[in-house]
Amino acid sequence: MSARIQALLIVLGMVELAALNGSSPGGRSGLRAGRGPSPQASRPAPLRIRLLPAAAIVGRVSIDPRVDIGHVHLKVSDIDQSLGFYRDILGFDVTQRLGDEAAFISAGGYHHHLGLNTWESRSGSPPPRGATGLYHVAIRYPDRAELGDALRRLIDAGWPVDGATDHGVSEAIYLRDPDGNGVELYRDKPEEEWPRPAEGGGVAMQNAPFDLQALLAEAG
Repeated sequence: MSARIQALLIVLGMVELAALNGSSPGGRSGLRAGRGPSPQASRPAPLRIRLLPAAAIVGRVSIDPRVDIGHVHLKVSDIDQSLGFYRDILGFDVTQRLGDEAAFISAGGYHHHLGLNTWESRSGSPPPRGATGLYHVAIRYPDRAELGDALRRLIDAGWPVDGATDHGVSEAIYLRDPDGNGVELYRDKPEEEWPRPAEGGGVAMQNAPFDLQALLAEAG
């Protein structure tokens, strides 16, 4: 990130940035006037970002409620292998494919809900435990019947499921894709059923058992 952009963010009061150029063991280092990155550095130094309190949000205005997550792009090791899961088992449609480099898939004709690419990960392996990155991608189904159908697809394909949980606000099934990426298949409960904290405001999500046999029975 350039010094110009850093200065802009600080002026806006959104975040406080401290760029580290060659961290010392105690973590006490930073930019010095007139000096750039160490000649030995092979990549830009990381940035430490300290978020300000919620009341300090510029204008104290929340994001527009129409904003949502449009798509997730996953690094995968093999396009055909990934399509064998997301297309052939879960049932997503391929809207565009770029050979063995990328594929774009969706439900309902949208340009893409998921992107799959091998640009930096061809024949790669999953990140080790303890690394940062994606925890899981959550795929929302419209109702219990469709979620049950997704579970039946997994069973018919012999695909393992890691677990299932009733979160109060939703019912979720957890598994992993061929590259070890976490995947959540879930359906939201009606908003009036969401558990709320005693003090009011927000939600009080939980981790309760989710009966998958009952879900399958409803799916028919």
